[in-house]
Amino acid sequence: MNQMILPDHPAATDFTDAAAAVQRLEDLYSQATDFLCTEFSRAMEDGAPDDGRIRAYYPEIRITTTSFAQVDSRLSFGHVAAPGTYATTVTRPDLFRHYLTQQIDLLIQNHGVSVTIGASDTPIPVHFAVAARPGITVPQEGAAGFTLRDVFDVPDLSTTNDDIVNGTYEPANGTGPLAPFTAQRIDYSLARLAHYTATDPDHFQNHVLFTNYQFYVAEFEDYARAMLADPQSGYTSFVSTGDHEITTPDGDIPKTEKMPQMPSYHLKRADGNGITLVNIGVGPSNAKTATDHIAVLRPHAWLMVGHCAGLRNTQALGDFVLAHAYLREDHVLDDDLPVWTPIPALAEIQIALEQAVEEVSELQGFDLKRIMRTGTVATIDNRNWELRDQSGPVQRLSQSRAIALDMESATIAANGYRFRVPYGTLLCVSDKPLHGELKLPGMASDFYRNQVARHLRIGIRAMEKLRGMPLERLHSRKLRSFDETAFL
Repeated sequence: MNQMILPDHPAATDFTDAAAAVQRLEDLYSQATDFLCTEFSRAMEDGAPDDGRIRAYYPEIRITTTSFAQVDSRLSFGHVAAPGTYATTVTRPDLFRHYLTQQIDLLIQNHGVSVTIGASDTPIPVHFAVAARPGITVPQEGAAGFTLRDVFDVPDLSTTNDDIVNGTYEPANGTGPLAPFTAQRIDYSLARLAHYTATDPDHFQNHVLFTNYQFYVAEFEDYARAMLADPQSGYTSFVSTGDHEITTPDGDIPKTEKMPQMPSYHLKRADGNGITLVNIGVGPSNAKTATDHIAVLRPHAWLMVGHCAGLRNTQALGDFVLAHAYLREDHVLDDDLPVWTPIPALAEIQIALEQAVEEVSELQGFDLKRIMRTGTVATIDNRNWELRDQSGPVQRLSQSRAIALDMESATIAANGYRFRVPYGTLLCVSDKPLHGELKLPGMASDFYRNQVARHLRIGIRAMEKLRGMPLERLHSRKLRSFDETAFL
């Protein structure tokens, strides 16, 4: 049997100071990944050890409570549901430092016990260990001169899943989950994010706007440059696809020759509470993919600000639709979140969006109804649904009281519900297929020129309002299940 070659992991230690606990997590993670990177580089140069397996483990957070004492029931997070032992593995504690410090501090304060920081029994796949190290790459299977998985741990999809957030997780050895995602699930998404968006996950901000048209990107860059010109704005830099970062309004952003599948742009603040814009393109599959991976970053809110088909004769091109319900005919989440699951509108998000429309449009009260309707948004997986026999889909749309139809909004909202990320939707009517107003080139140009800038400003203004809201108010108890994890 091969011997196990391990780093010298220190013994698990109890902490009552959250900052010190996170520092230990960072030390353990750095020690483990440094060891794996060093040993991997040596094996690639000198060959693998003859009789040894090289392994290092993720650090973990563990807490044990013995009391049924009630904590502040107004909080939707920061406490465990019942006495017992709870744990979670941790990756990239440097990236999640603020989040981990906040969550650990709440646990310590709410339960009056220490947290234990030590090495887990979950190996770190070598692919994830070297991901952030320039100059080190894992070759394809068969190109290393030795069988990689015989010497190093590799990603194991059999243990990388969404069982915790889906409510299907079965605790092992009586230990409950402390966080919604395990370390290997997070590492998987961090790698996917870098691939799909062509920006490092470090740049993502806590407030995420999704759009389904590239037209919004130019407006977002213009807005970002204006903010960088204002020293009072609080924004520090703008990051474009390819990790091109500018800190001044006249900074140069090289043209990207090959655009990624989901280009992402980040207007950053020092505290991470800036705004990220992701162009997910068209379709529920892209919407699911983007939100599946961004969810591990635990954003404070995400909003859809895209285009839609208006379904009512009283709507006009350029009108806004504030979704307060969703008809899910996208089907991409049916296996993870049954279609009978209600996706409620979140009051905090709805109010922020409506107030933002009022401020940007300078209309209020009854006059706001001239340009905005609130109602059900239907999301469908067939872009050319109107070419089929309309008796079926049109009847369902009418029965649902839908006022707009797109291919992304319900997916984004449903995944926000599933991942406990506050969500909302403000769409802009770009065509009315049921009334003969189709999206044609000339018509589209006028529409885009007049409406995109205003629509984007509304989304940004809503995010700025949410940024000023206390987290305990924004992260609603409506998104929490019976037996919820302590961490957001």
